[in-house]
Amino acid sequence: MKQNIEIKTADGTAKAVIFRADSAPSKVGGAERGVVFYMDAMGPRAALDGMAQRLANLGYVVLLPDLFYRFGAYGPFTGTSFSDETAKAQIMTMVRGTTQEMTKRDTASFLDTLAAAGATGPVGAVGYCMGGGRAVTAAGAFPDRVGAAASFHGGNLASDAEDSPHRLAGDIKGRVYVGVAGVDGSFPPEQSARLAEALRTAEVDHIIENYVGMAHGWAVPDHGVYNAVGGERHWKRLKTFLDEALSQGNLR
Repeated sequence: MKQNIEIKTADGTAKAVIFRADSAPSKVGGAERGVVFYMDAMGPRAALDGMAQRLANLGYVVLLPDLFYRFGAYGPFTGTSFSDETAKAQIMTMVRGTTQEMTKRDTASFLDTLAAAGATGPVGAVGYCMGGGRAVTAAGAFPDRVGAAASFHGGNLASDAEDSPHRLAGDIKGRVYVGVAGVDGSFPPEQSARLAEALRTAEVDHIIENYVGMAHGWAVPDHGVYNAVGGERHWKRLKTFLDEALSQGNLR
């Protein structure tokens, strides 16, 4: 079940969609379970709607916001838009112009929106590509509200940048799962090692899993590199991770 909404943020108004289960209940022990779905660089579209609905059907209220709302109308794009140089240039302008700090501010409004929708307990943050770092940042910025953060083929999770998500490891109270593309220039082995060290030093309950043979974008159906086997593996991992993290009150 899909509901289009608008969210008032500190910087303007973001379009978003709330997804609820078509049939399965989203309540556990009387409380709604919520997830913020952080988009990839091509923005909200049919492929992400389908993923968000599938996640909702696992028993969650899922919020899919447009992180590029500050730019007004754009696209539409698909998972293969990077092959078009004009579209790629527009996408990269928006990616670079949407900082982690901006998304951190937005996330306060996203969490309030989920709470108003009934998800009043710890929620999950799930992100793909550029959204992966946003999910981890959300866990560090809102440790008492985000109980689980999952990143799939997320880029620059442990870079040299001042706003690199790994720098918030010491603030994270929930669990973290990172699904890494086998070969991914946006998250090379040295960053993976840096992230692992930061999470382990901070005693964060975490998993970093390497999807050998998968390329950046493998989990999103409209990407040219989508891999059906890897995609289903990601769903299996995500379901188990969220069920465990959000059903057992794992916050420290």
